[in-house]
Amino acid sequence: MYAKRYGTGEREFYFGLHGWSGDHATFAPLAAHVPARASLYSADLPGCGQSPAPRSLTLESVAGEIAEAVLAAVPPPASVTLIGNCSGAILGLLAAERARARINRLVLIDPFAYWPWYFRVFVAGNFGRYAYRTTFANPLGRWLTNQSLRSRRTADTDLTHSFGKIDHDVAQSYLALLAGVEGVERFESLRGVPIDIVYGERTFAAVKKSVGIWQSVWPHARAGVLRGAGHLPILEATAQLARIVFEDDGRANNLTATATEAVEAARESEARI
Repeated sequence: MYAKRYGTGEREFYFGLHGWSGDHATFAPLAAHVPARASLYSADLPGCGQSPAPRSLTLESVAGEIAEAVLAAVPPPASVTLIGNCSGAILGLLAAERARARINRLVLIDPFAYWPWYFRVFVAGNFGRYAYRTTFANPLGRWLTNQSLRSRRTADTDLTHSFGKIDHDVAQSYLALLAGVEGVERFESLRGVPIDIVYGERTFAAVKKSVGIWQSVWPHARAGVLRGAGHLPILEATAQLARIVFEDDGRANNLTATATEAVEAARESEARI
């Protein structure tokens, strides 16, 4: 797997995993915020960007390759904060199960705890393939989709821009893989790892609902709203996110400590949209 390094610090290590249709450049906005003491590695998932195709297109194989990349990037015995954006959060959790001894913290950005119907449509046989190609492989389809989702993003961002430069067969394959992930209860084994969940104030309702689901699995997890952001918090709330990722000060950065507080924050933000 290809991974770009931002920063040269050797005291703290961070490893970022992009979401669906992304690549290592997803984390580029955070580069200017990496502390002198730290290094941030941003990877291309197997088959994406500059990374070769996965050895096998299965969840187990892909998760294994990610775990290997994390362990190879960070010199032992140092530990690493694993950052997963959107669907990259799920893949990060699968990798963390395999490299848990070296994971000191998880940061999940806009993570889905379940697969909404509007994603499942795109893996429904021949119809799903047609729907996917019409929506994401076609420039007009991308424009229409981005316009229809304007309430889930800021005015200067584009939720479908990255689809113009990807391998669509790979992207659709990842959707099919992620649709096969079991319930979030499988991740109960990560309860001992510090976990922060952050999400955009204007993101999808399914992400907001997911916060409470995640915290039912990990009661210790903290959660926080990134004010003004939609589903692209790395671009839309860079400074807010950087403080949470690199400073890890929950009270200063609007991270709550309980599922109840997180769910209430989600309800309030939905009411304002």
